[in-house]
Amino acid sequence: MRVPGGSGYSHAEATRGQERLITGNRQASWAFADAYAAEDEALRWARDRAREAGLRSVSPSTGAALRLLAATVDAKAVAEIGTGTGVSGIHLLHGMRPDGVLTTVDPEPEHQQSARQAFRACGFASNRARFIPGRALDVLPRLADAGYDLVFCDGDRLEFLDYLAESLRLLRPGGLVVFEGVFANGRTVDSGPQPTEVTRIRELLRAVRESQELVPSLLPVGDGLLCAVKR
Repeated sequence: MRVPGGSGYSHAEATRGQERLITGNRQASWAFADAYAAEDEALRWARDRAREAGLRSVSPSTGAALRLLAATVDAKAVAEIGTGTGVSGIHLLHGMRPDGVLTTVDPEPEHQQSARQAFRACGFASNRARFIPGRALDVLPRLADAGYDLVFCDGDRLEFLDYLAESLRLLRPGGLVVFEGVFANGRTVDSGPQPTEVTRIRELLRAVRESQELVPSLLPVGDGLLCAVKR
């Protein structure tokens, strides 16, 4: 229906146009945020290795947020679930204290070898990172209670709730737990039928929001960053 004397567009057409404008603005804002987070040659090398291995790495804006969060809690000890080729680890190390140690867990030793090279290229001493190959749920129970300032979870989404339980044990009061990829490329908010991993993410979001032990926030960077401070 055309509006007499109007611009010639129906309300539905105008609404669709507004939605496209909002979506376009958001995409432009996300692109600007990624461009704002300048990355050096070592980070670009690590990203290239991730692409070659078929791995998903955190976006530049997500990496910048990780760097900021590590600096905010003055992190000396950080546990990372999912080493990949070292992209997120580089950002975490840059935000940590100069004497801080990153403990990073991954089931694929060859990925960790790429991360070692990337860390070395960034100028980090070898004692700044402890690489533990293995499945996260086998390794995490061996780590010290209340021994960590930040736990970053970027592993198997089907295990996110288990990571949460382990993180609550690993974190000191005032420490941060961070989950990457909780938007699942928009599927988390999609009302249609979803795979099990999206169901698990929704369960995680509810558990974190309802926990009396955590103060949460959901940051719209990259593919979604769920952050929570342990009381």
